[in-house]
Amino acid sequence: MRQKFVAGNWKMNLDLDDGKDLLIEIINSSIDSTAQIIVIPPYIHLSKFNQLLTSSNIALGAQNCHQQDSGAFTGEISVPMLKSVGVEYVVLGHSERRNYYFEDSISLSFKVQQVLDHGLRPIYCCGETLDQRQEGLHFDEIRTQLKEGLFKLNEMELLNCVIAYEPVWAIGTGVTASPEQAQEVHSFIRKTIASVYGDMVADNISILYGGSVKPDNAKELFNCPDIDGGLIGGAALNADSFAAIANSF
Repeated sequence: MRQKFVAGNWKMNLDLDDGKDLLIEIINSSIDSTAQIIVIPPYIHLSKFNQLLTSSNIALGAQNCHQQDSGAFTGEISVPMLKSVGVEYVVLGHSERRNYYFEDSISLSFKVQQVLDHGLRPIYCCGETLDQRQEGLHFDEIRTQLKEGLFKLNEMELLNCVIAYEPVWAIGTGVTASPEQAQEVHSFIRKTIASVYGDMVADNISILYGGSVKPDNAKELFNCPDIDGGLIGGAALNADSFAAIANSF
């Protein structure tokens, strides 16, 4: 059975004190889920959160990383640094990184490999813009993002990745892909992986949905056969909402 995930991406929100308060609320909330819960805060929170999560089943994630271990890369954070403060998962290729910082799938492939080489797990994001969907190019775009970002990996490396489908037009807009739309793309991703790596790999890799997931739509989305959880944005900043989503399996 594929592993289920609910990952909360806090993006650039909350200072250390407010973030600590929210994490404590999440730890103490009534989460009773079979899914792996991941909290993905800004970098400044990671060391403190690692201490707070010591006796918790909640895993710690980071929002990005550099593709080198160290060096003259002012403002960047390396995978060894993240690993030293307890990070287990790293989000790569979020549409905001692609759009605002011009990250492309080929450059992201080096980050994916770096994360894997240090024993952490990438959460690799893919998704189309509204224009690409309206022009019927969304499958081509997603296929390209998968091919360029992930398909240099061997089978075991790919199985250590988590994929997140995030339609750009649904991120932070309040608009959510319908369960039918989301399932269609998740099925396409799985079939695309199967065409390269075979059914065993495709059937066992976890694919998450991201894009305005909320407590009132999470259960319907998570009931889709190819959706293995969610990468949650705004709703992750409220402990009750995040717990409700986590309990939607």
